[in-house]
Amino acid sequence: MAVFDASDIVEAAVRIEENGANFYRYAVQLTAKEEVKTLFQMLADQEVEHQQTFAKILAGMDWNAPPEGYDGEYAAYLHSYVDNRLVFTAEAFAAELAKLRDEASALDFAIQRELDSIHYYREMRELLPADRRDAIERIIDEEKQHFIRLSAIKKSLGC
Repeated sequence: MAVFDASDIVEAAVRIEENGANFYRYAVQLTAKEEVKTLFQMLADQEVEHQQTFAKILAGMDWNAPPEGYDGEYAAYLHSYVDNRLVFTAEAFAAELAKLRDEASALDFAIQRELDSIHYYREMRELLPADRRDAIERIIDEEKQHFIRLSAIKKSLGC
């Protein structure tokens, strides 16, 4: 019996993307450079699109946990990863945002969160039937592009 079901995966993925969109909207305010503002706004919009995609492709899905050493092992791993690395409580998220003071810190934060999201989505992809993995692959590819664009703009700014 699975202790972690598709609704948990959807909730985590939606929260990841919601936090991402909120972060990027906040980051727009931290920069005076128009190219960085434009990038952050575009990324916020894409994170909202990802939320909608996750809700559509995963809602109500049945899944089977991968082989485990003990019952609930994989669920415990995903929950811990989400809770400790990707999804913040409102208070913790606000505290993280308060630490951001400039473009460089916002870019560093964004780059790390994009990498964390890619990792989570790769793990999540393994839970899905083969015929449902294409949409997740597209989101992973988009998150990789976010990482590349953020890294490039950071380098161009000399941060």
